[in-house]
Amino acid sequence: MYHTAHAGWIEVITGVMFSGKSEELIRRVRRAIIARRRVQVFKSHLDDRYGVYSVTTHDGITVDAEPVSTSLEIAQRVRPDVSVAAIDEAQFLDQGIVGVATDLAARGMRVILAGTDTDFRGEPFGPMPQLLAVAELVDKLHAICVVCGEPACRNQRLLDGQPAPFDSPTIMVGGREAYEARCRRCHQVPRPNADQTILL
Repeated sequence: MYHTAHAGWIEVITGVMFSGKSEELIRRVRRAIIARRRVQVFKSHLDDRYGVYSVTTHDGITVDAEPVSTSLEIAQRVRPDVSVAAIDEAQFLDQGIVGVATDLAARGMRVILAGTDTDFRGEPFGPMPQLLAVAELVDKLHAICVVCGEPACRNQRLLDGQPAPFDSPTIMVGGREAYEARCRRCHQVPRPNADQTILL
C-alpha cells in the first residue's frame, strides 16, 4: 500500500468472475471509512444483477454506489472533498476511464478500480489492460475451476448450459446461471461453423 503524503495513486483489483473482486473492493472501502476518509463509490449501470445503487457480492455483501454510464459522469460527479474513489465493473466503462483515474490520482486521490480483465473469449476486456498498465498496485484474483478444481483464470459463458460461441456479444451481464469460472485448459469457446472447440 502506498503511504506517500498527499500523493494519489491507482490500484486495480482484477481477475475472473467469482474470484472476490467486489468483495475486496468493499473491504477496502470499509477500511477507508474506518480510517475517516471521505469515500465515493461508482459502478457501471450495466451491472444491475443486484440493483443499480449498490456494489454487491455474490454472497450478498453490499455498499452503496452511484451508477454511471460513462467515465465523464465519474469526472463530473466526484465531490471535491473525496479522498477515495472506488469504481466497480470498470471493464464496462469506456476508454476514458483511464484518463479520469489518472487525473484523480494526480489530484491526490486514491482510486480503486475492480473489473474483469478478460472477456468470455479470454481476450483483454475494454479499458482493463490500460488500467493495469497505469496502476501503482494490481491484485489479480483467481476463482476455482468448476470442472477440475484448479485455479480459474477464465470466464466461461454458458448459453442453455453449453459454452457460448466465439461470435456471441462481448457484453452479457449475468451470474451463476450464465457464467462459470474455469482454468485455461477447461475453458471452451466454440468457433462458428467449425466442428472443433478452441481451447483458449
